[in-house]
Amino acid sequence: MLNRWLGLAALVILLDQMSKFYISSHFSYGENLPVLSVFSLVLWHNTGAAFSFLSDFGGLQRWLFSIIALVASAWIIWLLRRHAAQRVFAFGLSMILGGALGNLIDRVAYGHVIDFLLFHWDDHIFPAFNLADSAITCGAGLLIWDGFMEKKHATDTR
Repeated sequence: MLNRWLGLAALVILLDQMSKFYISSHFSYGENLPVLSVFSLVLWHNTGAAFSFLSDFGGLQRWLFSIIALVASAWIIWLLRRHAAQRVFAFGLSMILGGALGNLIDRVAYGHVIDFLLFHWDDHIFPAFNLADSAITCGAGLLIWDGFMEKKHATDTR
């Protein structure tokens, strides 16, 4: 069962890297292609973490976030081994694992993460993100949902 979850993480990495390769090879840095009135494709580089957190940290953030991703990935694999039968929990962990490793590949290879999905409304711009970020966010949402379902299940059985 563990292989199923690691396979899902590998799929997330593959889709993330393929999408970043496509955007990087078809867009110039900063180029913006409006798709909808509230959504554009763009090529941006993020040297920080979520919402460019610590992006001006002088380059040390590349290695800091890489170490964090490696430690978190090892911990997630350990959790997957122990909880592979818990479908929602393991699915969420696999999504987070794939996203973390997808962004880690960018940090190690380029020194930044490639972002290309940009939502905006009038002059308000949500920070650009990528498929790895989406997988991490969806995975975290699944873990939260699973936590509520576990708590509800425990309450219902009393």
